[in-house]
Amino acid sequence: MSTLRKKKSDSSKRLFVLDTNVLMHDPTALFRFKEHDIHLPMVVLEELDRAKKGMSEVAHNVRQVSRFLDDLVGGANREEIDEGLGLPAPVNLGATAKPSGRLFFQTRPTGNHLPSTLPGSLPDNDILGFTLALAQEHPSRQVTLVSKDINLRIKATLLGIHTEDYRNDQALEDIDLLYSGSRELPQDFWDKHAKAMESWNESGRTFYRVHGPEIAQWHPCQFLWMGGDSPANFVVRSIDNRGATIETVRDYTTPGHAVWGVIARNREQNYALNLLMDPEIDFVTLLGAAGTGKTLLALAAGLTQTLDQNRFREIIMTRVTVPVGEDIGFLPGTEEEKMTPWMGALMDNLEVLSQTHDGNGGGDWGRQATADLLANRIKIRALNFMRGRTFQNKYLIIDEAQNLTSKQMKTLITRAGPGTKVVCLGNIAQIDTPYLTETTSGLTCVVDRFKNWPHSGHITLLRGERSRLADFASDVL
Repeated sequence: MSTLRKKKSDSSKRLFVLDTNVLMHDPTALFRFKEHDIHLPMVVLEELDRAKKGMSEVAHNVRQVSRFLDDLVGGANREEIDEGLGLPAPVNLGATAKPSGRLFFQTRPTGNHLPSTLPGSLPDNDILGFTLALAQEHPSRQVTLVSKDINLRIKATLLGIHTEDYRNDQALEDIDLLYSGSRELPQDFWDKHAKAMESWNESGRTFYRVHGPEIAQWHPCQFLWMGGDSPANFVVRSIDNRGATIETVRDYTTPGHAVWGVIARNREQNYALNLLMDPEIDFVTLLGAAGTGKTLLALAAGLTQTLDQNRFREIIMTRVTVPVGEDIGFLPGTEEEKMTPWMGALMDNLEVLSQTHDGNGGGDWGRQATADLLANRIKIRALNFMRGRTFQNKYLIIDEAQNLTSKQMKTLITRAGPGTKVVCLGNIAQIDTPYLTETTSGLTCVVDRFKNWPHSGHITLLRGERSRLADFASDVL
C-alpha cells in the first residue's frame, strides 16, 4: 500500500479509492475529485492492463487512462511516488487554479485485513482489503471506495467501508428535472405580457415579441401552449434583452399538411414534426416510450426532405448494438447486412411509410417499387466505424441513443459536416448498457446541454399511438 510519511494531515481532505470500472467509464475521473487524494490499488492497474487491447470504447478509455498515468508518473522517483503525485487542476478553472489532490499507488502488500467470509484472491476482494488497510492507516480521514459495481458496493458496506457511486458524469441530480421541450402558459399570460407586445408577418409566418417575467424561464426552440377554449401553440425563436420572439407553430395534424403521408396525432408529435422539418435546426432529440412515434416521425421527415425537397443527399441510420437477451454471435455479410437484424424498427416503419406514400393506386408492384426506392436512399451504418468520418448534407438518425455514453454521443454528433442534420431518438427508461443510468446517459446529457442553443430542439413524446393493446400493456405491465 502507498505510505504517507508521518505528518499532520488535513482531516477535511478525503481519501478516495477508485475501482477499475470508474476509470473504464470515465478516463478523466482522476481529475474529478477536487482537493481530495486518490489511491489506486495495484490490482486496478493489472485489470487496466488486461483490458487495453481491442477497438471497443472500453479499450479506448483504458488506453487513455494509461496515457494519463504515464504523464503523471513521468520521471518521478520512488520517494516522490510515495509522497503522492500532484494532480493538475481542471482546465476550466483557469490558469491560476491550484493543483487538486494527490495520486497514490499501492507500493507494498496490504496484509490480510479481510474477514474469513471473503476468502480467495478475487480482484474485488483485493480492493476491499486495500481500502480497509488504508482506513486503518489514516483513522482521522474519511476513506471512500468509489465504484460503479453495485455488488462491490454492497460488500464494502457490509465490511463497514464507506462507498459511493461515481456521479461526476451525471447530467442531472434527478431525471424528473430533465428538460421536456414544451411549457404550458398560464391563462393570464396575455394579460401580463400583452402591453408592449409587437406582432408581424414574414413569409407567411406570424411572429410576436413579448416582454415580461415569464420569458426568463424560456429556452430557444421551446414550445409554448395554452389550453382552454382558444388553444394556442407557439415556439420560441430567440431571447435577448429586447424580449422574446415567438412564432405560431405550423399545423401538421391535418391531411393537407401531412409529412410523407404521416400526420401528427397529438400535440407533442406536431411539435416534433416542426423541429424535424425546420431547416434552421441542426440537432433534434426526441424522447418517448415505445409506440410514441419517434422513429416513424423522424423517417417521414427525413424522406420528405431527402426525396421531395432535395435538402439532404441520403438518410443514415445507426444505433448501438446492445442485445436485450442472449447475444446471437457474429453475423455474416457486409456492414449493412450485419446491422440489419438490429434495425427491425427501421424495417417496420419503412413498410408503413411505403404504404402510406403509395396509397392503393400502385398495387403490390407500386408498393414494392416505393419500398425499393426508400431502401436505396437509407443507409444503415454501424456505430463501431463512425470515428473519423464526416457526413455532409446527410440526415443522420441515431436510434436507441439512451444506450450511448456522453463520450460516444460526442463522437457521433461531431461527425456532422455542412448541411447535415442529426436526430437522436431514445427512451431513457430502457437503458441496456452496463453502468449507464437515466441521469448519466449520453442522451440525457445532450438534452440538458443543448437546450440553450438556438439551432437545436427537443421534445418529449407523451402519448403512445401504436394500438390500444400496446397502450394498455404499457400502463399495467
